[in-house]
Order: sequence, then structure tokens, then C-alpha cells
Amino acid sequence: MPPDSSIARVAGVIRAEAAGRPAGDRLPSTRELVRRLGISPVTVSRALAILVSEGVVVTRPGEGSFVADRPTRGDRQADDFGWQTLALGERRTSARGVLVSLEEPPSEEIPLASGYPHPSLLPIRALAAAMARAGRRPDAWQRPPVAGLDGLRAWFARSLGGQVDAADVIVTPGAQGALTAAFRALLPPGGVLLVESPTYPGALAVAAAAGIRTVPVPVDGDGIRPGALAQAFAATGARAVYCQPAFQNPTGVVLSAERRAQVLAAAAAAGAFVVEDDYGRWLAHERAAPPPLVTQDRDGRVVHLTSLTKPASPSLRVGALIARGPVAERLRAVRVVDDLFVSRPLQETALELVSSPAWPRHVANLARALTARRAALALALRQRIPQFTIPALPGGGATLWVRLPGYIADDQLASRASRHGTVISPGRNFYPAEPPGPFIRLSFAAVARAEDLHEGVRRLALALPAA
Repeated sequence: MPPDSSIARVAGVIRAEAAGRPAGDRLPSTRELVRRLGISPVTVSRALAILVSEGVVVTRPGEGSFVADRPTRGDRQADDFGWQTLALGERRTSARGVLVSLEEPPSEEIPLASGYPHPSLLPIRALAAAMARAGRRPDAWQRPPVAGLDGLRAWFARSLGGQVDAADVIVTPGAQGALTAAFRALLPPGGVLLVESPTYPGALAVAAAAGIRTVPVPVDGDGIRPGALAQAFAATGARAVYCQPAFQNPTGVVLSAERRAQVLAAAAAAGAFVVEDDYGRWLAHERAAPPPLVTQDRDGRVVHLTSLTKPASPSLRVGALIARGPVAERLRAVRVVDDLFVSRPLQETALELVSSPAWPRHVANLARALTARRAALALALRQRIPQFTIPALPGGGATLWVRLPGYIADDQLASRASRHGTVISPGRNFYPAEPPGPFIRLSFAAVARAEDLHEGVRRLALALPAA
């Protein structure tokens, strides 16, 4: 099928035809569109379904498709929403740092910003088979247990090892939902959360939306610095720290074995929780991810969260929170109040996927692909932009953290790069306070082919300002 025969493009063609015709006018038939555009009837059908949902087209069985009536606003004056500014108050929620990695760039641009692997790297066939099997279960559409399906909870527990039990697991709608529940359960509005600096922008956005103040703790090549963490606990009275011990986003570093014990000790001395974001467990490269902090936890200090969305599919919104003691009950309450439970068909699909022989094969294939792409991006940067430096080559994850020369502003470079046809993430979005220098985060997983990484870096080089 030619590149211009996508569902979105066909919908655009039909939409343009409808715009130039009066309401009720008959549109070209499916057979005519198939002949004219060289596409399949299924593609036309799906494009028409989109336009029907938009109210652009109406279909009549046996008759065809017609231009829908267009609503008119008449001469009514523009609505005035100015009163909302006062009613909403000063607290604001911004998703800018998150949307950078979620927005779909134009097809001609090379995406070096998204942390999600390209669809060609995902287990699409295995997912389709898992969904088909899940749909045949007699109870597939019944209400699930509020904490999640027993089998899925048991799988999450086994995947971590250590002393984690299925009863400690709460299934969540992905990692973002888990973060939201964890922060709200642990901290009140106005509370203080210590975070790695730099860190995942989505965590900063969740904290801001909940009215939680974030205080940065610096990260180096061995992870979060325990001495600085202890000082921050003492100075702020914080009762929680958010960290990513494995393949930290964005730096890619792994918390060293020595520091793992020190981080837990610093939290224990402060009477605080550790929120462990284990997003990269199934995104390791040559070696498996290290055991999570929760497996070393003996007093319920660690609230662990993980998700299947990165390695399986962005739309498989299934993750897990793992906690013990009174905090687990509070987390369950927050989750139920938020949205009752995670869709059972989605949970059944996830369980079918991870329980099948296809899952370990996929994880191994993904590791090889990410390793090769990481090497390709690093090589392209060394060859074309040697003035950029990579502080640490990550052993997992989907991105490189790149330091820029002091004369280059990360946000301005991102803007110029977009004009040259490549999308990057400015480093300032990853800092809760002032960044110590200019950085960018580059994804090596979101492109269709490894060759696209070299082209993306070539375009990025064209965007560089004069020294």
C-alpha cells in the first residue's frame, strides 16, 4: 500500500470533498474512492468512520455517504470565559514537559524526542493474539477485583523477585496513574517531595498538579547522591523522595550498589518514603536491570511502581504499585476513588501477553534492537557533532542525555532543529530548578529505522548556531 493511502490521508481527501459541497450532497462511493486512490475498501471504511464520528459525514446503508448538516453559530457574540481565571485560582497544571514526548511530529520530521519505542519494535502480533484470547474468556467483561486480577498481580510480584507478594500489588492505569496515586497518598497539598535533578518531567507535572513542592537533589554517574539527599531531608522535613534507580530518566545512570543502601538509610533516618519508579525494567540492553530497591526493603519504606506501556504498547495502559503496611491501604483507597479499577479486558490482555512464550522472546529482541540503536545514535553524534558530549552511555532505556557546549541554548536548539526536520527534547524540561548547563535528551527508539538516527543527527548539525 502506498504511503499516501493511510487512513488519515483518505479521511483528509473525503473531508476536503465534503467541505466544498452542500449538506446532503452524495459523496463518491467506496468503489470510486478505491479506484481513484488505489486503496483498499477497508481503508475507506475506516476513514469514513472517523468522519462520521466528527459529524462531517453521514452514512445511509444501501445508499452511500453524504455531507452532514453543518451547525451554524449565527450572530451570537463570542463567549466570555474571563470569570474562570478568578475561580480557578493561582495553581496551574502544565503538561508541557510531558507533551514533548507524546505529540506526533509531522511525517517528514524525525522524532528524537519520544521515549516510546517505534511500533516496529513492539509485539503487535503477540498483543493482537493476547487480546483475542482475552476476549474469549467468559468473564472478560465482568468487573475485576479493585486491586487487579489475581494472576496479573502475581506476575508483577514474581517479575521483581525478593520478598514481594501478590497481595502487595495494586494494578494501575500505567505508570502515570501510579505516580498520581503515590504522590497524593503520601503527601498533602503544600508538602515537599525530594526529586532527582534532572528527573522525569511527568513526575514534576503530577506533583505540581497536586500542589506539592519539589526540591531537587543532584544526580551524578552513580545515581542520586546520598549525602545531598540526607541534607535535603534535614533542611526541608520532606517525607518522601522520588527516584529512578535503574536507567534513570533522563541521564540513564544506574544507582550503584553502595548507594542503594545509603538511600534507604537516609530515608529511614528521616522517617520518609522512597517512591521507586522502575519504568525501565524491560528496557535493559546487554544486561538485565538490577534488582529494584523494593527487594531490599524490610520496613515498607519503598513504594514501587512499574508499567508495561513502554515495552509492550503505549495503549496498554497497565502498570502496578507495590507497597506494604498502612500506605498500601491508603494507595488502594486513592485508586478506587480516582477511577474504581483498571479495565478488565485490558488486564486480561496484559496477563495473556506476559504469560505467553512470546513475551520473553520480545524482551530479548527489544534489548538487541535498543542496543544497536543506542550505538548508532552515539556514533552519529561522535561523527557529526563531536562538540556534544554523552556523560554516561546508558545500559537501558530509550534515550541519550547529551551535554551541549555552553554557547548553545537547549530550547533555541530545539526550535531550530524542528525547522530542519528533527524533534528533540530540551534539557531544561527535566529540571525542577535551574539547570547546571545546557542539555538535550535524544531518543534512539522512536524512529522507524536505525538509519533515521544518522539523518536526524545530520539535520540537528544543520541547526547548530555559529560558535
